Amino acid sequence: MKCIKIVTFLFLMCSITVSSQNIPVYKTIDKIVIDGNLSDWKTPFIGPLVIHNSGNKAIQNTMVSLSWNDDNLFIAYNSVDSKIIGSNQQKDSPIFNTDDLVEIFVDADGDGRNYVEIGVNAFSTNYDMLLKCISTDCGGWKTSMAFDIEGLEAVSKITTEGFSTEIKIPFSSLEKIQNGNFKRPIPGTKWKGNTFRIDYGNTTEYLALQSYKSMKFGFHQPQEFAIFEFVE
Repeated sequence: MKCIKIVTFLFLMCSITVSSQNIPVYKTIDKIVIDGNLSDWKTPFIGPLVIHNSGNKAIQNTMVSLSWNDDNLFIAYNSVDSKIIGSNQQKDSPIFNTDDLVEIFVDADGDGRNYVEIGVNAFSTNYDMLLKCISTDCGGWKTSMAFDIEGLEAVSKITTEGFSTEIKIPFSSLEKIQNGNFKRPIPGTKWKGNTFRIDYGNTTEYLALQSYKSMKFGFHQPQEFAIFEFVE
């Protein structure tokens, strides 16, 4: 009986983790080396990511973890991938159209404007994009790939099961985004955002940590982003 209760509790906890709108970003005092090797990553992984517009289970699992210190936001992904699609390309190449990759969107004030998109493929090619506006309310689709996050680090490592990825985003660079309202977080700070993966394997799948109800702009559903809460 005790064993059944424990299993039930763990099942409920997993369900809460996957379906909750609140994603914890754990503060760390450990030095994180951005090399794609997750052996030194100590904060919990959550997931797996699901089909972005249905919440259905993906063919291949992707787990993600977020942490922070006084200077940076860190994100790590562990992606199972039996058929890696992609190549090493120039920075800011439109790899989202062709390559297996992981992504994160961050919108500090949750207004759907002037938020950040970062993508990294299995070969460490990355891009950073500023989404100034996506809806007719603010003038229609306006993005800038010329935008650069100073100090951004993003590295992937191909593993026996797929690939792993680590990203470092300096808060000092986000604070420079005009009208982005990015302020250096403290415990209790809440930003809007979501994490994603595009898998161009045998069957193309678009995955998200927080799935959406709307399909209007694909991954770009800021009104349905999860809440990233910075915690100790």
